[in-house]
Amino acid sequence: MAEGTTVDHLTETYRAHYRSLLGLAALLLDDTASCEDVVQEAFIRVHSARNRVREPEKTLAYLRQTVVNLSRSALRRRILGLKLLSKPMPDMASAEEGAYEQLERDQLIKAMRGLQRRQREVLVLRYFADMTEAQVAETLGLSLGSVKAYGSRGIAALRIAMEAPV
Repeated sequence: MAEGTTVDHLTETYRAHYRSLLGLAALLLDDTASCEDVVQEAFIRVHSARNRVREPEKTLAYLRQTVVNLSRSALRRRILGLKLLSKPMPDMASAEEGAYEQLERDQLIKAMRGLQRRQREVLVLRYFADMTEAQVAETLGLSLGSVKAYGSRGIAALRIAMEAPV
């Protein structure tokens, strides 16, 4: 019988994937503090349940799923107070450098927040977390067909939103 995920393995997973999980949370939430809280809570929960994670190679998948679920919960708790406006990015080296990139990023973030929850989750996991459709389906508990449908509809909605005048 397997012993489950060890503390050492979880520590290595933390070192290797903390930033990518923080990025995943950042695409689902709207502020850095909430993202950090969600990722830390995910590691705490997986640590507490590490004996149930029989295959250590699935630890990252459990963490991703936990980050997505905790992000959903955070958004649910503050749905009335959630503001859809993106926060300004840190100062750049010069006014010209990255100005257009910043505008496009802001427009993309605003467009992503305008998507349905499932569409946004599928696109974030698929394209920003670089997961396969099968991994997205497993993480979100959806069928592969549903992932494809949400992804297709989400991309179509993003195209429309990105082409609309600002």
